[in-house]
Amino acid sequence: MTTRTRRETVYFKHPFNMKGIDRLLPAGPYEIVTDDEMIEGLSFPCFRRVATMIMVPSAAPHTAAMEMVSISSVELSDAQRNDASMPHE
Repeated sequence: MTTRTRRETVYFKHPFNMKGIDRLLPAGPYEIVTDDEMIEGLSFPCFRRVATMIMVPSAAPHTAAMEMVSISSVELSDAQRNDASMPHE
């Protein structure tokens, strides 16, 4: 099965929470890693998402380290929408 990995950076203007992460994450840039796998047997290339991860600072006292946390793409979209709807400070 053919798999591809895509990376993008998303920016949060405000601290935020995400399901599966037990702490408040600070505002700033976050790397999103998405794994897709090719759907076999079609006459054209088509991929389906199989995993979405976010790179976050590790919890104290190891805040200089990063950890990759598996998240839902829906949760990510919700967090981005909530961030965009918050008033600017």
